[in-house]
Amino acid sequence: QVQLAESGGGLVQPGGSLKLSCAASASIFSFDAMGWYRQAPGNERRAVAIFTGLGVPVYADSVKGRFTISRDNTENKIYLQVNSLKPEDTAVYYCYLKKERRDYWGQGTQVTVSS
Repeated sequence: QVQLAESGGGLVQPGGSLKLSCAASASIFSFDAMGWYRQAPGNERRAVAIFTGLGVPVYADSVKGRFTISRDNTENKIYLQVNSLKPEDTAVYYCYLKKERRDYWGQGTQVTVSS
């Protein structure tokens, strides 16, 4: 069993930035996939930025050029740097891990973009 804990969300004005963190309770040196999803009210949960099993980052079109996913294997953490935020980025952001054919989710961290 792996626990994921997100942090770093908050209220930010349009154009602002945040850095989200996800701490895993197990090694993230290898996995099938790991990254970030988000879910806005009334919408389905969607992938935002994901590392493939080969460590290649893949981004949703809506965030390309604004969001950057990174990882620290020594700390078992991944990050999501979110820049140039827009009101439509408002959502709960979830950390996701697929490892040894099992899916794990964090509890989520709220990001609200509003003036």
